[in-house]
Amino acid sequence: MAVSPTRHTDHFASAPQISPADVAHIAALGYRTLINNRPDGEGGIEQPTSAEIEAAAAAAGLRYAYLPVVSGQITEPQARRFAELLATSPKPVLAFCRSGARSQNLFRMASGRGSAPAAAPASAGACQWGDSHDIVIVGGGSAGIGLAASLKKRQPNLQIAIIEPADKHYYQPAWTLVGAGEFEAADSVREMAAVMPAGVTWIKAAATGFDPEKRQVLIDRGNPVSYQYLVVAPGLKLDWEAIPGLVETLGKNGVTSNYRYDLAPYTWSLVRSMKPGKAIFTQPPMPIKCAGAPQKAMYLSCSEWEKLGVLKNIDVRFHNAGAVLFGVPDFVPPLMAYVKRYGAGLHFNSRLVAIDGPAKRAWFEEKDADGQVRQVEQAFDMIHVVPPQTAPDVVRESVLANADGWVDVNQLTLQHVRYPNVFSLGDACSSPNAKTAAAARKQIVVVAENLLALRAGRELPTRYDGYGSCPLTVEKGKIVLAEFGFGGKLLPTFPLDPTVARRSAWLLKKDLLPAIYWNAMLKGREWLARPLGS
Repeated sequence: MAVSPTRHTDHFASAPQISPADVAHIAALGYRTLINNRPDGEGGIEQPTSAEIEAAAAAAGLRYAYLPVVSGQITEPQARRFAELLATSPKPVLAFCRSGARSQNLFRMASGRGSAPAAAPASAGACQWGDSHDIVIVGGGSAGIGLAASLKKRQPNLQIAIIEPADKHYYQPAWTLVGAGEFEAADSVREMAAVMPAGVTWIKAAATGFDPEKRQVLIDRGNPVSYQYLVVAPGLKLDWEAIPGLVETLGKNGVTSNYRYDLAPYTWSLVRSMKPGKAIFTQPPMPIKCAGAPQKAMYLSCSEWEKLGVLKNIDVRFHNAGAVLFGVPDFVPPLMAYVKRYGAGLHFNSRLVAIDGPAKRAWFEEKDADGQVRQVEQAFDMIHVVPPQTAPDVVRESVLANADGWVDVNQLTLQHVRYPNVFSLGDACSSPNAKTAAAARKQIVVVAENLLALRAGRELPTRYDGYGSCPLTVEKGKIVLAEFGFGGKLLPTFPLDPTVARRSAWLLKKDLLPAIYWNAMLKGREWLARPLGS
C-alpha cells in the first residue's frame, strides 16, 4: 500500500489519496467502509475517480461513500452528513482525501470534539465567537501572541481574537540548550492563558479552513469566526510521520530530537551516557524551523564529549540533505573550524528516509555530483533527528497558499498578494527569510504598522528586511551570532565581527533572550525590533 492509515480511534482512521489497487490491502487490514472526501478532478488525471474506487471497494466487499469537500471550505451540513455515515456504516471506517487533513477535520467536527466553544480565560474580551472581530489571528505561538500584544499597545480598543487550540505556550529556542544540559525544560513552557494579552478573545479551537471571500475562518468547534482583517500565523508542521519507523522509536533506542519539548531532555541523557559509539545528527531539506539547530545539537554534544575526554572515542556524523553547511557563506569558515576541531564527518545531499530504532539502523538517500541517488545504511548508538517540515495542512490546502503551500505574501510588506486584508508572519508565511523567533520579532512591527495603516486608509509604511537570527552554539560558553537578511546580507545588531564565536553571545542567548521573550516580545515591547531602514 502506498499510504498508511492514521488510526484516530478503534473505529476510525484517515489516509491520503488511495488508488484502486490499494483497496484490497485496505480490506485485508480489516477496514469495512471507505469514505472519499476528495472531489473528482481536483488532482488532474493522476487522481483516480470516485467511480473507480467505488468499483474496487465493491470487489473487496467494502461499503463506499462519496462525500466530496472543497479544501479549506468544510460546511456544517457536510460535517453532519459525515457524522451520519460514521454512525450507520460498518466499522472500522477509513476516510481519505488528498493529504488526509479534510477527513481528519470532518471527523473532529462530526464527533463533537468541541461542538460548543470553550470558555475564554478571565482576561479575554467580551466579544462572542460569532461576532465579527476587527482582527483575527490564527495561531498562539510567538508570532501570534506577540502581534496581538503589539496591536493592543498601539490601539487598545481593537477587538482582537486569537484562534489557538493548545493549552501550553513554549519558548522553543531554549530546547537546544535543554539538550545540552544548560537549560531546564520546565522553564521553557507556560500556560497559554498566562501569555494571552489582556483584552484579547482566546478562541480555543483549531482552524480548519479559510473563506476570504466571506471573511471567515472555519474552526473545529462552533460557528465560523468572522473578521475585518486576518493574520495567519499558525507556525509550521513537523512531519515526524514522513520518516518510516521514526514515530515508533522517538524517545528510546537512542533516537532523540531537540525539536520537541519532551525529547530534548532525552538528548542530554544520551550525551551524558555516551562514551564510545557512533552519533549521527540529521538535517532535512529546507525550509525548516531554525536552520542552524540541527548542527547546534552536534556542536554542543561534541563540546561536552570533548570536556569529558571521550570525543576521540565517538564517531560523529552530520547528514545534511542540503549541499552546504550553512546558507549564509560568511559563517561557513568559522563553522568548518569547529567541524574539524570535533572531527565530525560531513555528508551533504544525504537525506534520512527510514529508521529502525530497536536494530539501531538508519537509511539515507545520498546524491552524488552526477545526480545519481543511492541508499546507504548506517548503524548508530545515538541519532538526533530533525523531521521534514511543511506548512500546516489548513494553510497548504487553502486558497491562501502559494504553490509550495505557504501563505502567499509580499515579502516586504507581509500582506497577502491576492487578499489585501490578509497578512501573515512567522513560520507559515512565504517570505524567504530564516524561520526563527527573531524573525517573527521583527515581522511583528511590519504587520502591526502595515495592517493599521491599511485600516486607516493609508499607504503601507513599513518594509521587512528579511532579518533572521541564528545563535550558532559552537561550544559550551561560546556562540557565533549569525544575523542576516534577504540574500544573506549581514545585519548584526552589535558593532562586532559576527563571524567570531563569543562568550557575550552565549550569555545573550542563555540568560537575556528568554527574559526578553517572555517580558518584552510577548508583551508588545519592541526593543530593537524595528527592521533596518523602516
